[in-house]
Amino acid sequence: MKLRSALGAAVGTVGLTALGNRLLASRAGPLENPVPGVERTYHWRGMDVRYTVAGEPDAPDMVLVHGIHAAASGREFADVVEELADTYRVTVVDLPGFGRSDRPPLVYSSELYAEFLEEFIRDQTETPIVVTSSLSASFAVDAASEVDLDLERLILICPLADTTERRPWIRSLFRTPLVGTALFNVLVSKPSTRYFYERDGYYDADRIDPAALEYAWQSAHQPGAKYAPASFVAGTLDPDSDFDLATELAALETPTTLVWGRDAELVPLRDGRELADAADLDLVVIDYATQMPHAEHPEKFLEYVSAELPRTDS
Repeated sequence: MKLRSALGAAVGTVGLTALGNRLLASRAGPLENPVPGVERTYHWRGMDVRYTVAGEPDAPDMVLVHGIHAAASGREFADVVEELADTYRVTVVDLPGFGRSDRPPLVYSSELYAEFLEEFIRDQTETPIVVTSSLSASFAVDAASEVDLDLERLILICPLADTTERRPWIRSLFRTPLVGTALFNVLVSKPSTRYFYERDGYYDADRIDPAALEYAWQSAHQPGAKYAPASFVAGTLDPDSDFDLATELAALETPTTLVWGRDAELVPLRDGRELADAADLDLVVIDYATQMPHAEHPEKFLEYVSAELPRTDS
């Protein structure tokens, strides 16, 4: 009798978990494009990758590439696109596995993203300025190391190449249909997402846009949303151990500027200074900001862009 009761409880728990997963997915609804401009599709290795273009067709190219976290998307740059589009042909991309792009159950890797950026930039732009943040910066640096990829400049916001110890078993756990989905739903719940923004994204929690939180939650509950973040959480999106960010940056011929939030903790400013010294790079520091100074202080970020970039007056 006790065994029957235990089995019944287990079956009930499994059923409730599955029902909860389905309800969360249905509540999210379709994901709208939050970036001003014209949305287009880039077909790459069987995937439809969404990107948005704003600005005059003959303006200098600028590509904005969002960072990596469980609810990442191109919305990260939504508040700077319109002003940048006054001067540049701005392209905002949702990386494969994120945002409105396809999210197939691949084993995502840093090599995949570096290869994607290399091919996307070559096919869709001409000598662009590339702006990217956090772990995606290492993908962009890897892509920029290709001798035939011509970039005007790299702007790297709090770049990093080492997020955590590699634990592939976590990726395998998150990819399981029932338990993995339930764990991912906890990771990307609204309280968890807000905690991430407060801890690592923003200096002042009052500056967090509720619409950004809502969009992050919706994005993280689209079909296939867990697969790319599963690799991120497991540390398997980090470049290989022989990839040293300072060494790679020092070897690049592309002019590169670092942008840092003065109060960043996950990637503290001292790391930015060490990286700038090691690779002889310019370092721009934005006050009262942490990991996402471009999102928290778009006006300061735009002030830097308008004052410093070589093509601003063209």
